[in-house]
Amino acid sequence: MPATIAVYEQIPNREPEQDRLDTAHLRQPPAFMVIGTQKGGTTSLHHYLNRHPDVCMAFKKEVHFFDTFYAKGIDWYLAHFPLRGEAARTGEASPSYLFHPKAAERAHDAYPQMKLIALLRNPVERAYSHYQMEFRRGNDSLTFEEAIAEEPSRLRNSDPDVPRGSWRRYSYVSRGRYAEQLERWLKVFPREQLLLIKSEEFSREPERIFDDVLAFLGLPPHPLPAYPAHKSGTYVEMQPETRARLARYYESYNRQLYDLVGRNFGWDE
Repeated sequence: MPATIAVYEQIPNREPEQDRLDTAHLRQPPAFMVIGTQKGGTTSLHHYLNRHPDVCMAFKKEVHFFDTFYAKGIDWYLAHFPLRGEAARTGEASPSYLFHPKAAERAHDAYPQMKLIALLRNPVERAYSHYQMEFRRGNDSLTFEEAIAEEPSRLRNSDPDVPRGSWRRYSYVSRGRYAEQLERWLKVFPREQLLLIKSEEFSREPERIFDDVLAFLGLPPHPLPAYPAHKSGTYVEMQPETRARLARYYESYNRQLYDLVGRNFGWDE
């Protein structure tokens, strides 16, 4: 298994080759998906899972089949996974699935028994981290305050299925309204197939949370793999007035989340 995983890691951004498409019917469908949230720790979780001896993740970290590339068809999706028998569990992590309006229905139509994992981060911090990522990439020249003011108009006519469109890039505040997103998933998937992780807990106690993930997936315990040092860069702190305004904005949405899943994430304390 380690050799197979190593090969997958060498080709993270490539399209499936023709031989993979030709053997799609022989490939092992995913048993689980990490569906979000963006900037919530999905990259770290993907890294840890991909180093478990019984797990083989898709050869590209973010496949984005159930949101962006759905029109390519199920064979294209399956081409991202190993042949049957090469791993006890297969999975993928595409953090925009949680937010996409059609991803839940599409995923359930294909794999109703699939297990789902969602990491949820304080929506105020998540929004600013998302903005900083797009700003550093040169995709947004507005200030954070200008960007959140313009967000409704930017998203109004955007198409969620466009790979690098406004819906994906500029949804800083919208992605933090978790209850309305989870409702779409819980409408089609039973609650017991969804594991919710508080991102802040994953950051503080990765070993404990990783144990919870493995238990949820029915996998044996495994030591937490080393995570390579990553320099995310520094950026100016969010303005206190903006932070306070966003915190007030999210209060009612956080209560909706708590009521929906029966858990207080403590972001308003």
